[in-house]
Amino acid sequence: MDRAPAGSGALSRVFSLSSRAAPARWALLLLLSIGLMVPLQLLRLPAALLLGAMSAAIVIAVGDGALSMPRWPFLFAQALIGCLVARSIGSNILATLSQQWPVFLAGVCAVLVISTSLGLLLARWRVLPGTTAVWGSAPGAATVMVLMAEGFGGDARLVAFMQFLRVMMVAIAASLVARWWVAPGATVVPAAIDWFPALGAVPLAETLALAGVGALLGVASRLPAGALLVPLVAGIVLSSTHLVTITLPPWLMAGSYALLGWAIGLRFTRDIVLYAARAFWKIVLSTIVLIALCAALGWLLHLAIGTDPLTAYLATSPGGADSVAVIAASAPVDVPFVMAMQMARFMIVLVVGPPLAKRVARWAS
Repeated sequence: MDRAPAGSGALSRVFSLSSRAAPARWALLLLLSIGLMVPLQLLRLPAALLLGAMSAAIVIAVGDGALSMPRWPFLFAQALIGCLVARSIGSNILATLSQQWPVFLAGVCAVLVISTSLGLLLARWRVLPGTTAVWGSAPGAATVMVLMAEGFGGDARLVAFMQFLRVMMVAIAASLVARWWVAPGATVVPAAIDWFPALGAVPLAETLALAGVGALLGVASRLPAGALLVPLVAGIVLSSTHLVTITLPPWLMAGSYALLGWAIGLRFTRDIVLYAARAFWKIVLSTIVLIALCAALGWLLHLAIGTDPLTAYLATSPGGADSVAVIAASAPVDVPFVMAMQMARFMIVLVVGPPLAKRVARWAS
C-alpha cells in the first residue's frame, strides 16, 4: 500500500492527549466534531459533516489521542454510502444514459484521461505516491474514491485531503459560474434539510437490511472495498426494479459521515500533516488545471451536440456530484443530462480505477 514518506521533523507538541482516559478522548472527539460540523453545515459547504468529523479526528490524532474506529460500524457506514449512491442512480438516469451513451462515453473518457494524466504527473514529480495520486485525482464521488483507494492500495488519508480540497474548489467554481450565468447577482441557494422527515418503517427496514447484509457479503467475498461495492451494486438492481425503496434519512447519513470522517482522520499523524502541507499548493494548482481543462471540454460538448453551455459545464465538472446536483437543481439546466454524465463517470471510474491506478503507479516508478 502506498504511504507518504515521513516528514523530516515533527510538529511542536502544543498539547498532548496521551494521559487522558479513552472515554474522555472519545467525548472530546464528539464535542469537537459537533463544534466543527454545525458551522460548516450552516455555511452549506460540500461534505460539511464528513469534513467536520475528519478535521476533529485529525486534531485528536495529532494530539496523541490514539483512538481507533471499531471495524463493523465503519463497514456499515461504508454500506450506507453504497446505498446512497445506488439511490442516486435511478431509472431516469439509466434511461438517459442508454439514449445518449456515445456522448457520455466520449465525455467520461476525456475527463478520465485528463485526471489520470494529472495524477501521473503528480506521481512522476514525487508530489504524491503513485496510486494515491491517481485516486486523489480521480473524478468520482469523493467519499467513495477515498474508500476505493483504501481497498486498492492508496493512502486514504492523502486521497481524502486531495478529494475534499477539490470538492470545495469545484463547488465554489460551479456556484460562481452558475450564479454568473443565470443573472448578475443571482443566488443559488441549497434547499433546507429536513433532518427528521416522516419515514415508512418498511422502506427504512429494507434499506438497513440491504446495508447490513451487503456489508457482510462484501467482507465475505474478500473484494477490495466490498462493504461499499456489494450494497452499491445490489442497491442499483433492487431500486431500479422497484423491489426496494432505498430510504436514508439525514440523521442516519450524518452518523455515517461522522464514522467515516473519524475513521479517516484518526489515521493521520504529524508527519502526514506536514507532508500534506508541503504538497498543498501543488495540489491546488493541479486542481485548478483540472477544472479549467474540464471547462474547456464542456465548451466542446456544447459545440458538438448543442446542449446549453451551463449544462455542459456542470456535466463535465470534475467530481463533487452531490454538490453539482444541488447547483444544477437550482439553475436552468438539463438536470438529467448533468447527473447522467456525473454518474456515468462515477461508474466507469469504479470499473477502470483499480487497474488504471496500478498501471500509472508502475509508469511513475
